[in-house]
Amino acid sequence: MRKKTHQLDEVDRQILRHLQTEGRLTNVELAQRVGLTAPPCLRRVRALEEAGIINGYHADLEPAELDYGITVFAMVSLKSQAEADLQAFEKHVATLAPVRECHMLNGEIDFMLKIVARDLKGFQQFLTSELTSAPNVEHVKTSLTIRTSKRLPGVPVD
Repeated sequence: MRKKTHQLDEVDRQILRHLQTEGRLTNVELAQRVGLTAPPCLRRVRALEEAGIINGYHADLEPAELDYGITVFAMVSLKSQAEADLQAFEKHVATLAPVRECHMLNGEIDFMLKIVARDLKGFQQFLTSELTSAPNVEHVKTSLTIRTSKRLPGVPVD
């Protein structure tokens, strides 16, 4: 875990809330919403970026509109939990475009992956050719999502 180096005040938190909800705000619009003029607002945003608090700006795409009809969560157990083997798996997964998230877990399961696919046949092909056949993979358990009732990027900004 990184050590916090930037102390956030209420204006910083307001900036973060607005940008996380609506990342396309212009600096002028953002400044108006948080009660600043444009130059100091821009300085604050740049300081938040430089501190690594703001990691980037992204469009929130609708998977179904891009023909990604299914989302699957895969629980992966490895044969070895040696650091080199964990890193090798993470490096392999980083090259796989359908894997949208990869989390190392504590407990029986080593990794939880969020995977998108166009259809079940495409996912099955990916599973057998790219995931279960990866070095050091002992077994993979998958769960296909039926419905997503909540999907929020980021974190709560108190």
